[in-house]
Amino acid sequence: MTIRTGPLNLITDVPGLRVGNAGDAALKSGVTVLVADAPFTAGVHVMGGAPGTRETDLLAPDRIVQTVDALVLAGGSAFGLDAASGVAAELRNAGRGFAVGDMRVPIVPAAILFDLLNGGAKDWVQNPYADLGAAALTASGSRFELGSAGAGLGALTATLKGGLGSASCVSPSGHTVGALVAVNALGSATVHDGPHFWAAPFEIGSEFGGLGPAREHGEVHLPVTKMGGGNTTIAIVATDAALTQSQCTRMAIAAHDGMARALLPSHTPMDGDLVFAASTGARALKDEGRDTLLLGHLAATCLARAIARAVYLARAVSGDVLPCWQDRFGR
Repeated sequence: MTIRTGPLNLITDVPGLRVGNAGDAALKSGVTVLVADAPFTAGVHVMGGAPGTRETDLLAPDRIVQTVDALVLAGGSAFGLDAASGVAAELRNAGRGFAVGDMRVPIVPAAILFDLLNGGAKDWVQNPYADLGAAALTASGSRFELGSAGAGLGALTATLKGGLGSASCVSPSGHTVGALVAVNALGSATVHDGPHFWAAPFEIGSEFGGLGPAREHGEVHLPVTKMGGGNTTIAIVATDAALTQSQCTRMAIAAHDGMARALLPSHTPMDGDLVFAASTGARALKDEGRDTLLLGHLAATCLARAIARAVYLARAVSGDVLPCWQDRFGR
């Protein structure tokens, strides 16, 4: 089975989706927002031991609200959850949201990562994340920056700077699948002290350097550089396939395999690893059993690739506490 990327190799290859970033260089933190032309179906699955979330309970299939207006990934630990308030306010001003009488209530689930110890200025008087959320929504479009941007602006891994990554592919059935991720893992995306990525077997072309797998990696060592800090990898996988909330949840569960393939270790007690799944519902399933199985597999593959791209594309800035991949291994 030959898999090709979408035209941008971004989650926005799923028609109707837009992504926006906003960040504060002094803060070393930011926000990334995924929004669609219309409300979309979403699910979620959490496998980390230290998650930080907003409105994820309503993504269960038995809840009255069946669609959402946007999904938010943010830095800032619990403070970053306020980013969703800024997004919700902007969406309400635009007339978006769940109708309750003559009121509109935008539904904006969110997840955060911990980047409070990354060297940025965190001595704010007023929480900055609502404004960053609103700015990210305003900036949303089909193209957006990867690496040191948005929710990945101040992200770190065990050994290198983390970042924001994205990737896409088109399934043999014609459905598009994409992934968006902010990588701030306790684990490492690269094999020991070398440049090779754990996700190398899934790389398409040279999207994160084309180095291929490490020839030997021998014993797997536990990175410990971040044990005293904060972690978490948060992601969104999306498709134009028409999925229910239950099917979105299954896709989110399957996508966690991609996180485990690209980060060692992953899903630790100190990470809040989480995957949202989104469906725009634009293309019907042709064979429900086969298509949903394949969509989960492709979501995992896209997520592994997006994680490697996040680290590969991160850039050094003044005050960094860890080097970036390009500075250590770039040619």
